[in-house]
Amino acid sequence: MSTRIIKTTRFFSTELLNQYRQQMDPAADAVVSVMAEKGGAKGVRQLLLERTAGHIQLKDDPYCKDFYETHHQLPAWADQRQIDKACQLFQKNKDIVTLLLGCMSLPYTYLGADGVQVLMLSQRMQNDTRKRLEETGEFVFGILDESAWKGDSPEALERLLNVRLIHAAVRWFSLHSGKWNPAWGMPINQEDMVGTNLSFSYLVVLGLRKMNVHLDEKEEESYLHFWKVAGFLSGVAEELLPINLREAYILSQQLSRHLFRASTEGQLLTRALLKVMQEDIPEALKSLPAAQMRFLLGDEWADQLAVPAVPFEKKIIPWIPSGLFFKSQG
Repeated sequence: MSTRIIKTTRFFSTELLNQYRQQMDPAADAVVSVMAEKGGAKGVRQLLLERTAGHIQLKDDPYCKDFYETHHQLPAWADQRQIDKACQLFQKNKDIVTLLLGCMSLPYTYLGADGVQVLMLSQRMQNDTRKRLEETGEFVFGILDESAWKGDSPEALERLLNVRLIHAAVRWFSLHSGKWNPAWGMPINQEDMVGTNLSFSYLVVLGLRKMNVHLDEKEEESYLHFWKVAGFLSGVAEELLPINLREAYILSQQLSRHLFRASTEGQLLTRALLKVMQEDIPEALKSLPAAQMRFLLGDEWADQLAVPAVPFEKKIIPWIPSGLFFKSQG
């Protein structure tokens, strides 16, 4: 009989998470502060537009060059073999992962009733949901490409550092909006960022299991490692990022207890997301996205987001082709 090794794990206390709820990303925020000092809100908006478009590389932007030079290398603990393996796993299962991004990862990030306030203030998610969904897919497909991690200036690092600066600009606007409530913590804080990281990593692993995609433990750990690297480069504190699947489980449980509850804002964003998904599918299958979302999230989380409980046989959901209402980019 084989022996299963129980992996060690850290336990993330409420006190620890409360501390990280007040922490942002000092290095990226410093870049935005310089822009604000020189050009006020107009300067920060220009940075946000340039970083969102990505037409000017960071190394060629005089305000971002030093930030790029300091942060554009992999951490010493990054394992290139695991990064490559994760990219291969993604390419093999990209249609299903695309579905999981829309029906599991994004709604998962709406469960944090305080963190979701940033999205409501920006107005982008509810007013331009399709564009936001496309940007999320473009980002994930862009960094989960093996070639994006090669060369002297890997494209994946450029994308991830861009995200850091975009988040920093959104933080600045949130804090200067006159509408930010300190009771929510800081905007796009470390706790919310690691929750988003889990939505792309551990939640996708769980979703693949639910969709009957059978991976071995090493493959799942490689996918988690990939997102640990991506999270670190995106500005998440290394000590918050899970080092194995057991730790990811512990962290996800603690985050759900600490953050998740029903909110009007989370429900509005979920409704907007479902509306976009329903636009491109036949009338007879309009209820499928809600059924898929409820199946993947589970009833407790789906109820918090007010996902409709539609009559759809759960047993057949994993076997419905994802291409019916999601088109992968590759």
